[in-house]
Amino acid sequence: MSALRSVARWVLAVFFIAAGANHFRAPEFYFAMMPAGLPWPAALNAISGAAEMLGGVGLLVPWARRWAGWGLIALLVAVFPANLHVALEGKMPGEDFSPLLLWVRLPFQAGFIAWVWWVARRPELHRSNAGVAPGDRSGADSVNSSP
Repeated sequence: MSALRSVARWVLAVFFIAAGANHFRAPEFYFAMMPAGLPWPAALNAISGAAEMLGGVGLLVPWARRWAGWGLIALLVAVFPANLHVALEGKMPGEDFSPLLLWVRLPFQAGFIAWVWWVARRPELHRSNAGVAPGDRSGADSVNSSP
């Protein structure tokens, strides 16, 4: 694994752990982003905060990394409507964010999804396996093959 990928994984893990903890430290911030019609805002906030923290920790645990990655990607997709809601409203109650900033941040969700996918995916096959078709391990030695 490259050093860059390892550092990127740690940075992302710390980000998700801190962001998840913030759901419990300052829940009002997240309540303000939720559309009014959503039921159980406190429960939704707690679930998303816990999922962020568990996903961040999971990125650091090799056997859980892929599951954590898929979970975080699902979470990022699930919370996108709340981010879009805030942008459409042009404001977030209790905060003084520029309406432009609320729109500019939307594409970053795709960047976070790509970042999670990159750090959570299985390591690439080594060059010695470059000619081996996916799923065909007959030409790959046991040292270089991925599980």
